[in-house]
Amino acid sequence: MTQIPSKTDILAFIADNPTQTAKRDIARAFGIKGSDRILLKQVLREMEAEGSLAKRRSSYRDAHKLPPVSVVQVEAADADGDLYARPLEWNDSLPPPRILLALRSSDPALGAGDRILARLTETPGEPHAYMARMIRRIGSNPERILGVYRAGSEGGRVMPIDKGSDRQYVISAGATGGAKDGELVEAEQTGPKGRMGLPKARIITRLGDPTGQRAVSLIAIHQHGIPDHFPDAVVEEADAAKPTGIKGRTDLRQMPLLTIDPADARDHDDACHVEAHDDGTFTIWVAIADVAYYVTPGSELDREARKRGNSTYFPDRVVPMLPDTLSGDLCSLHEGVDRPCIAVAMKVDAQGNKTGHEFHRAMMNSVASLTYEQAQAAMDGLPDAQTAPLVEAVIKPLYAAHAALALARTARQPLDLDLPERRIELDDDGKVVGVNFKDRLDAHRLIEEFMVLANVCAAETLIAKKTPLLFRVHEEPSPEKLDALREVAEASGLVLAKGQVLKTAHLNRLLAQAEGTDSDELINLATLRSMTQAYYNAENFGHFGLALRNYAHFTSPIRRYSDLVVHRALIAAHGWGKDGLSPWDIEHLDDTAKMISDTERRSMAAERDTTDRYLAAFLEDQVGAEFGGRIAGIARFGVFVKLDGTGADGMIPIRNLGREYFHYDAETQTLMGADTGQIIGLGQRARVRLIEAAPVTGGLIVELLELDGRTQPKGPAKGRGKPPRFKQGSAKKKNARTAQKVSRVRKAR
Repeated sequence: MTQIPSKTDILAFIADNPTQTAKRDIARAFGIKGSDRILLKQVLREMEAEGSLAKRRSSYRDAHKLPPVSVVQVEAADADGDLYARPLEWNDSLPPPRILLALRSSDPALGAGDRILARLTETPGEPHAYMARMIRRIGSNPERILGVYRAGSEGGRVMPIDKGSDRQYVISAGATGGAKDGELVEAEQTGPKGRMGLPKARIITRLGDPTGQRAVSLIAIHQHGIPDHFPDAVVEEADAAKPTGIKGRTDLRQMPLLTIDPADARDHDDACHVEAHDDGTFTIWVAIADVAYYVTPGSELDREARKRGNSTYFPDRVVPMLPDTLSGDLCSLHEGVDRPCIAVAMKVDAQGNKTGHEFHRAMMNSVASLTYEQAQAAMDGLPDAQTAPLVEAVIKPLYAAHAALALARTARQPLDLDLPERRIELDDDGKVVGVNFKDRLDAHRLIEEFMVLANVCAAETLIAKKTPLLFRVHEEPSPEKLDALREVAEASGLVLAKGQVLKTAHLNRLLAQAEGTDSDELINLATLRSMTQAYYNAENFGHFGLALRNYAHFTSPIRRYSDLVVHRALIAAHGWGKDGLSPWDIEHLDDTAKMISDTERRSMAAERDTTDRYLAAFLEDQVGAEFGGRIAGIARFGVFVKLDGTGADGMIPIRNLGREYFHYDAETQTLMGADTGQIIGLGQRARVRLIEAAPVTGGLIVELLELDGRTQPKGPAKGRGKPPRFKQGSAKKKNARTAQKVSRVRKAR
């Protein structure tokens, strides 16, 4: 009898031989003949049932990977004008991989909703999982449109709210869905161009007043597909949850642990306390809400939390990962009530170096819930009634330990970017009344350093105990991005040395050179743009930005599923109970990492779009006003100017830059005038006039008046819209055609 290959061997063969995946190919590869083929067939059927294999006609493939040739659907272009696609052949229980389209000059123009047959190539280490080359277009699925309905005599039109779309859709009288003029609606394209040369659509969902209090964040929630309604089964599980007792837990209820959070915090998932010792050392306690006790593997709560991945925060609301019964009550470390937690005691020497740590599954009782401003004022000698009794014994030791950790941070040299964060201020009616930048207090830095150290402890413990976990990974910049940063630095008279293994200390030296100069903001922005995006992974690739080898998110399990997984791993590693990592959790760790990395990006995009819409609403009555700003982004279709004061991004379409054509250089992130050779690059000071503010889309269009103090020529480029002629095959000709093509795209993100 021939040895039947293991399931792992079969998956490995399919991965290495994507064109030889029929049952007969697999049998031939492993020398399986005669009646043994029946046993092989049984194994393949088992793998199908488990979801590890997918059958496509007579061939098999790894269910977690796409076939070499597949049908994909095109999505909207991103900020750089690049097109991405999603696979139509995919296991719906897993997050779909990101696919970048590599279009050739001979390929037809593609838009959102187009379906194409494409040849796929895996791209390990890139932000996208696959690169796709078009074989042929095979049609379109109905396109979904979020927009404002405008009623007419026979139906009406939908005006999309997408900043990247000027196209309108015709709605016939029988396809309005009862929508009223001016309502926010979701529509579905039903046919090609009809009367007036516009495509047809029907309204499928009415979403109410687009200028109402709830509309701004509601648009983002709906547009990005963020789940904002908990199924009944999930709510029932949350409502049935009961507080736990002290049995089997370390009793920390007499320890003066306290929480320090923003004034508008909706939950409290971390508390801290410091014991200062006579020899100058410290024991730093960080206690985190024991969410794993309430959200157990495989439960309805668990499945919903994994699907959401994280909470999403808007200026007027939060879309939580967990129902409020848990996130706002049982899992929140409120002042004066017993709460279960997982705590870590971290030993630190006088120079801030960690000398040891120990985890406990415990019970705590917060002595106070403070805001950052309260804690800072108390430390600065201005305590209030709540903080006055805590200053000497509780608050001052926190700051003393932070001073020690600051020494270790200086030695470690994590990336030290200086990019202030905006805060949108709303009144009770949801109207923007101000845009300010958030203060950075020592209280903020203190909590951040404590949480970073606790996250390191979690990763180190699980590595030592050989327990699977999710790491927070941040890889170093690519050589191409570093070269681009180096060019920006050299153009500013600064130096970023070549020919060495890059460390954050090298980038910090560059930032220090720029500090206080006209290039300060430019270098900070350029450094940020050179960074890769952090993500979750079951393998440890380190955290470049924090200059840490071992790092895992542990401190926010109320709002991040990654932290809940790490909590379960700690429970399993210490043998604290049956609610640790399940076999299913471990088996699907890679899938979970991909899923929650995607949901995190989805939330970031939704939060950014909401901020843009609020800023556009705030500036709507200032159309015609002039603003100072700085060039913050360069794209094929135009220039983004970050306005002083609000930090809003206004776009100058490339066709409005001046009386010449500008050619885009992706490597240097610059535009160059074809006639004058004028260079427009990141960080240049600009004076602009606001000419359009669209709150529904979040778009701001501005006109360039001055660049680095020089008045700019007005009016469109000369001629009839044709680029200047260059010699055949020249780079300038290619750039000119690209600029002309993409400048038609009205996309302000």
